[in-house]
Amino acid sequence: MVGVANLAAICYRVEGSDAALHTLRRRSGTAFDPAVVSAFTANGAELFAALEVDSAWDCVLEVEPGERRVLSGKRLDEALRAMGDFADLKSPYLVGHSGGVADLAAHAAKRCGLPTGDVVVARRAGWVHDIGRVAVSSAIWDKPGPLTRGEWEKVRLHAYHCDRIFARQGLLESIGCIASMHHERLDGSGYFRQAPAGQQPPAARVLAAADAYHAMTEPRPHRPAMTSEQAAAELRAEVKAGRLDPEAVGGVLDAAGMPVGRRREQVAGLTAREIEVLRLLARGASIRGIAGTLQISPKTADAHIQHIYAKAGVSSRAAATLFAMQHGLVGSETTTG
Repeated sequence: MVGVANLAAICYRVEGSDAALHTLRRRSGTAFDPAVVSAFTANGAELFAALEVDSAWDCVLEVEPGERRVLSGKRLDEALRAMGDFADLKSPYLVGHSGGVADLAAHAAKRCGLPTGDVVVARRAGWVHDIGRVAVSSAIWDKPGPLTRGEWEKVRLHAYHCDRIFARQGLLESIGCIASMHHERLDGSGYFRQAPAGQQPPAARVLAAADAYHAMTEPRPHRPAMTSEQAAAELRAEVKAGRLDPEAVGGVLDAAGMPVGRRREQVAGLTAREIEVLRLLARGASIRGIAGTLQISPKTADAHIQHIYAKAGVSSRAAATLFAMQHGLVGSETTTG
């Protein structure tokens, strides 16, 4: 449904409603589910009218069937985690990042002695801290070389977008405020607010340190993943330079050194080698690339992939990636306890 709606919206903006409907019918049965295309084209005029409203947010709320539900507790956690997983799909380099940061931030907040409410906020903010990435082109996130000045400005805006998304919903505004501060630094050199130390709550300081550590231990298009020792050294250097809070960094490093809570090999019966293959698969590696990284034959790599699909009950790379994210299998080699 999302795929049909996405293409319909793009075609409508560029070529108009008739051309959009023609494109959908042409791709029915190939790219898109015929039943979904049929339902859309039968109600095209009404659906396209939704693109002309002043506020899509208010429009969606108005058409929600039944009594409007307000999420809290576990249901709210599930929704926020789903939002984080969605943001991580922006790039193969990001899968599992938000969930990993959330866990690390929450455990670090506990070790720093923060109140229970701050621990909850740190975890929830960790889940959604990168939701603003969705508003920035994937070409920027996946660029292997240095960013231009203009590209850097767009990168800096992802924290702003995060703040504005949650500012529209009063109950989530406090979470969004903390989440959008994950790139702030104590000396005011961060973004997007350039907030000094006095304006950064403890939970925000912990989140900033957790995000920095977790990101450094993950591969990026312009560099390989750092070892935990290298990432720890970088965090300590940031403390010495006055950019990160020493207590927050101490809590993050302490939390990162905790033992794994469960054996990853036990998830769906996957072996250690299958976990390695799944991690590379989720990050966008080809069969040949997986084979080269693990020094196995492409035929063996493909066999591992088929076994993974069977054990996880999936049939595509995208579904396998979601499975890996949901089970915490795409982070660094160790997880927090």
